[in-house]
Amino acid sequence: MIIETAARWLQEANHPLALTGAGVSAESGVPTFRGADGLWRTYRAEDLATPSAFERDPRLVWEWYDERRRSIAAKSPNAAHRILAAWESRFPSFHLITQNVDGLHQAAGSTRLVPMHGHIWETRCTREQVVEENREVPLVSIPPTCRRCGALLRPHIVWFGEPIPAEWMGAIQKLIAACDLLLVIGTSGIVFPAAGFAHDVKISGGRIIEVNPDETPLSDLSDLAFRDPAALILPQIDHALANIH
Repeated sequence: MIIETAARWLQEANHPLALTGAGVSAESGVPTFRGADGLWRTYRAEDLATPSAFERDPRLVWEWYDERRRSIAAKSPNAAHRILAAWESRFPSFHLITQNVDGLHQAAGSTRLVPMHGHIWETRCTREQVVEENREVPLVSIPPTCRRCGALLRPHIVWFGEPIPAEWMGAIQKLIAACDLLLVIGTSGIVFPAAGFAHDVKISGGRIIEVNPDETPLSDLSDLAFRDPAALILPQIDHALANIH
């Protein structure tokens, strides 16, 4: 069966790697901010999560992020988050790359992960570039300012039009180069550079397992594809792992 095959491939892999997208957190009730969830007041997420929007109206951008933070604070990791965290103990070389900024993977216990788009619970000083955790819900002041120098704080998130920090990208490139099994979970496969990771793994001879209720541009690359939510499929794979001798 396909579940048992996925479990066997995961057991056999030397460097298994998971790439997760918004679909994983959507199963916890976190809005994806695309499609029907994409409008806030009269703005699209793509129009607010940009350096130019922040420069033009930092208060508006922070009001949007404050609402997002309130929504996310009420959510909990689901079974998919928990299984991926548990696989760190089962597989010493297992790592995770996430496009999500909500922190639910971290809340579930994942530690070997690269949050390639940043973290909504961290702020960065626009003058000193100091990054700090901030879990105020709601924010005490909008827009928030640096307690040291008084400059504006911004979300420590990679916005549209910004490059992924070199430190994160370097770590990602090493993981992709070593990967022999990539699980692509809940990601649309249209946002680069993440959309290219499966191609890179495939070219180097690795296997691809896709977990997504919908077909994506990466589906044709996949060696196995599950058309069900990750919170349903990953526990089944984990159960099958227990039966491999």
